Amino acid sequence: MRKQTDVLVLGGAGVDTIVHVPELPLPFADSHMIRPGIETRAGQSGDFVSVGLHALGLRTHHLDMLGDDHEGELVRALHLDRGIPLTAVHLPAGTKRAVNLVGPDGRRLSLYDATRTPDTERFDESTVRALATDARHAHVVITQPCDLALPTLREAGVTVSTDLHDWDGANPYHESYALQADTVFLSTTALADPERTMRDIEARGRARIVVATAGAEGSYLLYDGELTHTPAVTPHASVVDSNGAGDAFAAGFLLGLLNGEHPRRAALFGAVAGAYACTVPSTRTDSIGRDALLARVEELSPEELMFK
Repeated sequence: MRKQTDVLVLGGAGVDTIVHVPELPLPFADSHMIRPGIETRAGQSGDFVSVGLHALGLRTHHLDMLGDDHEGELVRALHLDRGIPLTAVHLPAGTKRAVNLVGPDGRRLSLYDATRTPDTERFDESTVRALATDARHAHVVITQPCDLALPTLREAGVTVSTDLHDWDGANPYHESYALQADTVFLSTTALADPERTMRDIEARGRARIVVATAGAEGSYLLYDGELTHTPAVTPHASVVDSNGAGDAFAAGFLLGLLNGEHPRRAALFGAVAGAYACTVPSTRTDSIGRDALLARVEELSPEELMFK
């Protein structure tokens, strides 16, 4: 029987308040005049991955916890507007939220409200199993309590990916995700030795594919013991914000992977999607479409396609 969902996205639903600041780090002052203004919009990591996958033509279902509050309604409206199925479990503490400080160069500093998902909350195991059984793949965001659902996903027989974001290679919170996923994404931002961390994930966990994104320096792929570098792709427009670039990269990579592309080719898909995301203002959740991504890949010169 054909699966009804290509990717089940678990976790990472929430709302961000975007504050454009004159520089990062922000100098101490009693007050700052902010232009453009302060805006709140739906969209955290799981939302961005879901929107990105859906825009790329993959049938996507998002599962997470939401509060019965205004922020929860913003998340529900985003999914309804994009036509992305959403299963929302009630979260008594309220919808997850964060404040993103965005500098003039597009760099971002996120301040996450850590009180919104108490340790006592759990996903209903039967709900996770039913959605996973009907999916080809599951992408798990590192928000509580998604790590507790990983064994159920494995039992359902789906392949699993996760994004560790700016993991330092040591924080134990991320390890359960890193060691139980088949494909692991992470950023080089906080890593003293990215290759050592990538090889450690491969050696101790289930991952056959480990990808470390490095912003303008491109990304690094560890596959079958071989480490290769994929150069960054020049965006089609000016870079305005890095918010969501890593999530877009993951969505593009998963498109390639689920379509049977070699992981090196999938990394190129991710690079194109991530570059596009950097041209989208942080107050929006636009993502590159499938046709545009494939066309951009075909436009790239041999020099841009050079793997190292």
